[in-house]
Amino acid sequence: MKNEKRIIGKDKYKKHIRNLFAKNLRRLRKDRNISQMELASIADLSQNFINEIEHEKKCPSIETLAKLGEALGVEPAAFFLSETLLKVSDAEMLKADLSNLITARVYESIDSYSIKSETK
Repeated sequence: MKNEKRIIGKDKYKKHIRNLFAKNLRRLRKDRNISQMELASIADLSQNFINEIEHEKKCPSIETLAKLGEALGVEPAAFFLSETLLKVSDAEMLKADLSNLITARVYESIDSYSIKSETK
């Protein structure tokens, strides 16, 4: 009887993890305006498989997890973060992207100014 309760607990935990993964995969994909077909193409997977993962019918392997993370530009751990932590993670990524963009524009301006100064 005691072991039976433990197994039920494990099943609930597995279901929770599968649900969290599916929700985060869907959210990350939609946040990037990528269809299941596009994600499948980028990650070299079938669209049907992506759909089955998002509907909790299939569990991805570690290799597939890595492919999906790479295709979406996230670390595999992002698939297992709570919604709150995922939003913070996305905000940090956006902040880093914005910082990189501003830095690139500054360097472009400096290079442009240098070229104009050299031609005078």
